[in-house]
Amino acid sequence: MKIAVDAMGGDYAPAEIIKGIEQARDAYSDIEFLVFGQEDKVKPLIQTDTRITLIPASEVITMADEPVRAIRRKKQSSIVLAATAVKEGQADAFFSAGNSGAVLAAGLLIVGRIKGIDRPGLTTTLPVLRKPDQSNFVMLDVGANADTKPFNVVQYAVMGQYYAQSVMHVDHPRVGLLNNGTEADKGDKAHQAIYQALSGIEDLNFIGNVESRDLLNGAADVVVTDGFTGNATLKAIEGTALSMLKLIKGEIMSGGIGGKIGASMLKPVFKNVQQAMDYSQYGGAVLLGLKAPVVKTHGSSKAATVKNTIGQIHELIQTHSAEQLVSYFDQHTDEMAALKESLK
Repeated sequence: MKIAVDAMGGDYAPAEIIKGIEQARDAYSDIEFLVFGQEDKVKPLIQTDTRITLIPASEVITMADEPVRAIRRKKQSSIVLAATAVKEGQADAFFSAGNSGAVLAAGLLIVGRIKGIDRPGLTTTLPVLRKPDQSNFVMLDVGANADTKPFNVVQYAVMGQYYAQSVMHVDHPRVGLLNNGTEADKGDKAHQAIYQALSGIEDLNFIGNVESRDLLNGAADVVVTDGFTGNATLKAIEGTALSMLKLIKGEIMSGGIGGKIGASMLKPVFKNVQQAMDYSQYGGAVLLGLKAPVVKTHGSSKAATVKNTIGQIHELIQTHSAEQLVSYFDQHTDEMAALKESLK
């Protein structure tokens, strides 16, 4: 399998991107990398070019660039060329830590949507903080679409279910709708309509509404919502985790010698908590609903996160997740059309 990589995207690019790629190359013997970037900056960083092909890209789409305009104007950028390689069949997936909007635009405009899917959804993996069977769950959309229609959320549920089955190996994933209460009649009219639509899909294990306070307790294996709410929820979870760790550290440092002695005894516990809340170990966010995997990892990602994200992409390609979605929506064209009409 071949993965097209934007080497220029991210706060620590291209050094950490290349380092992570080489770690992934050594871990996965069946992956080849097409690395797109400025040759003078990237080539000196490559320790050995085994299964790594550097393809010059003279332009760079920065975080300050307007996404769609940049995709259309910077044709020789690493993002555009990497996405084009996937479109033309030269690579099986596209990976970047760069401008989120540009990566999403490249996925939509260059790689292309699966027929029958109105709007792809950005999917991320989050931890379930529950012992002894600690696991993960997926949530979508977390930012691809700020303005989302009820039918889009219904399609997210189907896509999320396939992702949980193929990548996370959950046999019969529980799908929940993020709402302000668990009762069936909670939420606005749009959420009530989505609830009814999801309840009527026979091959979907829809368990009803879930509340944001229960997400990290394993309320569902797949949580679906609109892009605005999903993005806000994701940032609230990340912000709370970081704030709590800082608060604990601050209390320890101000607690005198006794607090520091106690903290040293609990150091393994604090380390476990930090690891559990470290999003980097779960890989990147996947834009589900495209003809091939497009994966965006955090801009501050370093080599370890890059390697973990490559492992995630390896699983996406190996399990033919995109092909499974193509097959599902081909077989359920009439059902999807009827649902779309009912949700207008």
